[in-house]
Amino acid sequence: MTLNEILDISMFATVCGLLLIGFPVAFTLAGTGLFFAAIGLGLGVFDFSLFGALPSRIFGNAMTNEVLVAVPLFVFMGVMLERSKVAEELLDNMSMLFGSLRGGLGISVTIVGALLAASTGIVGATVVTMGLLSLPTMLKRGYQPSLACGSICASGTLGQIIPPSIVLVLLGDQISNAYIDAQRSIGNWSPEPVSVGDLFAGALLPGLMLVGMYMTYQLMIAWLKPESSPAIPEEELNIDGIAMRIAHALIPPVVLIVSVLGSILAGVATPTEAAAVGAVGALMLAGLRIDESHGGPIYLGGLALIIMLLLANTMDMRVARTNIPAPDMAAIITAAICSVVLAWAIWICIFRVYRARIEVTKTSVLNEVMRSTMNISSMVFVILIGASVFSLVFRGFGGDDFIHEILSGLPGGKWGAIVAVMFVMFVLGFFLDFIEITFVVVPIVAPVLLMMDVSPVWLGVMMAMNLQTSFLTPPFGFALFYLRGVAPPEVTTMQIYRGVAPFVVIQLLGLVLLASFPVLATWLPKVIFG
Repeated sequence: MTLNEILDISMFATVCGLLLIGFPVAFTLAGTGLFFAAIGLGLGVFDFSLFGALPSRIFGNAMTNEVLVAVPLFVFMGVMLERSKVAEELLDNMSMLFGSLRGGLGISVTIVGALLAASTGIVGATVVTMGLLSLPTMLKRGYQPSLACGSICASGTLGQIIPPSIVLVLLGDQISNAYIDAQRSIGNWSPEPVSVGDLFAGALLPGLMLVGMYMTYQLMIAWLKPESSPAIPEEELNIDGIAMRIAHALIPPVVLIVSVLGSILAGVATPTEAAAVGAVGALMLAGLRIDESHGGPIYLGGLALIIMLLLANTMDMRVARTNIPAPDMAAIITAAICSVVLAWAIWICIFRVYRARIEVTKTSVLNEVMRSTMNISSMVFVILIGASVFSLVFRGFGGDDFIHEILSGLPGGKWGAIVAVMFVMFVLGFFLDFIEITFVVVPIVAPVLLMMDVSPVWLGVMMAMNLQTSFLTPPFGFALFYLRGVAPPEVTTMQIYRGVAPFVVIQLLGLVLLASFPVLATWLPKVIFG
């Protein structure tokens, strides 16, 4: 083993050790990279001039990357929806709808988790919300604590795999870059690009497959152990007007999901543009929830937004033309009027959300949403910068060639390398967050795998499903911490760990099915995007 290889292995081990101790992620990645760069410079095995390319690399990968603009927009959308009580209304009505079945509350939690995943995509907000609303109810109805905790944690992590997902946005950016590098390495200088939209389409069926597997497991447990998940007594069910209540709770988030995800899959909008529509839609939905008796302006604003989207994709809206045909001019004037109506509706919603107060802290809902969006987004981008420093030094030591040699020399060829990478990512998920794995591990291993005739969409969805388990695996599964923070005192940590174990197995089984049938991830992108 050469000195460079020893330094590469030492870098990775040092990062893992420091993260386990509790040092901040971004500073650990950047600090470790700089420390080992200094060691390599002293030993004469590292070219320090590589850091001259770091500013342009950060500028190109982060500051001018239009794809990553979707991250704060999706975060804003998710936090705003979480504050607008959408989850609370959905859970209440779904519980009444399925409560007469054994295991019905667990099914309700899974369905609501899937809907929130498709509308918010933020695991922490989903787990905390459902933990506060559902866990006390499930325990009161006699549910086994471990089953209740496992259902809530697993359903909350669906936001990782069901689009639109922040994980898929970050993975899509990394997979796209890795695919271009891999194709150029084998002599293809004009590869077909891989977009975040491809990953969104590829992840939809596997995500729904996981939802079905979760529900099947809960029904099996209810059948084998009826005492673990009893039904709600009929006299306690409030089913009067249930259809109208479910429609009231379900239609707004479904319309938002179709607007965001449908516009991406239909090719009408890029993920970033769709994220902007989602952020505006979430703001308008929150404004409507605060004062539904005066919803006229918001409904008009929503209609104006739809008209603008249709005009933008059916008419030539360019104004910098010498001759503008009458139909195009009429469309431009209509779009201008719709813009004024939409701006008026947005202003009303901002005013309502700003005046609304959170019951516990008495602070403005808008202030809390903006603060949470800023905190989460800045965390993602600071980690991206730290990971750029780390990967630059790792590659400076020849780490990419070292990884290529290891994966290429494994028995089993392509499948041996894929299994090894998935196993390493699964183990790292016990200790690291998905963001660290995405920014540190994926850029190193993905180019090697993509040189082995592997579908980039399938590989990206496989990695996303694998990263989803990192939220459930102890000791550092974030979904476990989120639920532990809001669970009643009588629920023990070991009950939470026991509850998530079967769902981790289900996720691994889903990973095996996806590996065995890659068409689950590749069929829909081919149908939609050709």
